[in-house]
Amino acid sequence: MERRDEQSIEAVKLYYQQGLSQAEVATRMGLSRPTVAKLLARGRERGFVTIEIHDPREDASEIALRLEKRFGLVSVRVAHGRDMTESEAIEQVGRVGADVMTQLVRDGMSVGISWGRTMSALAAHLTRAPRQGVRVVQLKGGTSFSERATHDFEIMRAFCEAFDAQPRYLPLPVIFQDTAMLSIVRRDRAIDRVLEEGRGVDVAVFTVGALGREALSLNLGQLDEAEVEALMRDAVGDACSRFFTREGGVALASVDRRTVGITLEELRARPVRVLVAGGRVKAGAHGVGHSPGGRPGPGPCSAGEAGRGNPAWGVRGRPGRMRTFVKPLVDTFQLHGIALRQG
Repeated sequence: MERRDEQSIEAVKLYYQQGLSQAEVATRMGLSRPTVAKLLARGRERGFVTIEIHDPREDASEIALRLEKRFGLVSVRVAHGRDMTESEAIEQVGRVGADVMTQLVRDGMSVGISWGRTMSALAAHLTRAPRQGVRVVQLKGGTSFSERATHDFEIMRAFCEAFDAQPRYLPLPVIFQDTAMLSIVRRDRAIDRVLEEGRGVDVAVFTVGALGREALSLNLGQLDEAEVEALMRDAVGDACSRFFTREGGVALASVDRRTVGITLEELRARPVRVLVAGGRVKAGAHGVGHSPGGRPGPGPCSAGEAGRGNPAWGVRGRPGRMRTFVKPLVDTFQLHGIALRQG
C-alpha cells in the first residue's frame, strides 16, 4: 500500500471515528490542515470511507402521503432536493429507485426492466442483494442504429449481478423498419419466449420518456423525419417506447405496430409496476389524465398537487386502485415508485 494511502486511512479514522477536527488531525499527524483535507478527500475517492445519509422523508413524506391518499396508491417514494440540475435529479431518483428494488425483489420473482437515463442511474446504484431463482427480463428491444446508446445490456447486467439473477435478453432494435420483418423475427422461438416472459413478469420496472428533439427514443436511427415530426406534434411521452398522447392513446399507430416489446395494455396487466422518473422535462409526460369531474386535467405531478415545481413522480398500486386517469396508459401508473421534489 502506498504511504499516501496509509496516511489517508489514518486521517479518516481520526476524523470520522474519533471525531477530531481537521486542525486536531493535522496536529496529531504533524501535517498542515490543507494536507489533511486532501487526505480525507483521497479517502473518500479510494473508498476508505463511505458516507450514508438517511433521509426519513424518502420513506414517508407529506407529498408522498398526499399522492397515496388522492389516487388510492399503495406506495409513493420521494427523492427530495433543492435547485438540482436535470442530471442531479435523475441521479437522486435512481438512488431511491435502487433502494426500492432491493426491498421489492424476492426469491423466485421475474423482474421486467426497460432502459434509458433514469434506468441507468437506478442500475448504477444497485448493491449486491443475492436472491434465489430471480429472472430479469428485457421488456423491449434496445439495439441502436445511431451514435446514441441505450445501455440496455449494461442495465440488464447490473440487475443480474445485484440479485444473482438469470438474464432474458432481447437483442433487437426497439422499432423495426416494417411490420413484415418484425413478423418474421417474432417467429423465432427464442425471441417469442422472451417476449412471452416479458408479458408475464411479476414486477415491471420502467421510466417515462419526454418528447423533444434530443430525446433518446427519437434518436436511435429507427424513425424517419416524418415520423419524428408526427410524434413531436402528437405525443407527450413514451412508456417502454410506446408513444402516447395527452389523452393516453397511442400517438402513432404505424410506429406502435413496428415496436418490439411489452404493450401498454400488457404493462397494465402486471401485478406490480414501478415507475422511476425525475426531472422537469418529464412533467408533460406525467401530466396525462382527467380531473375527477371528467374534464381534462393535470396528472399528479402538477405543482398544485405535488408541491412547488415538482418535476416527476412515481407510484405503485394494484388493478382498480387508480382514479381519474385515462386508459390505457395511465392505469399502468398503479405503481410502486419514486417521485422527485425540489424546493
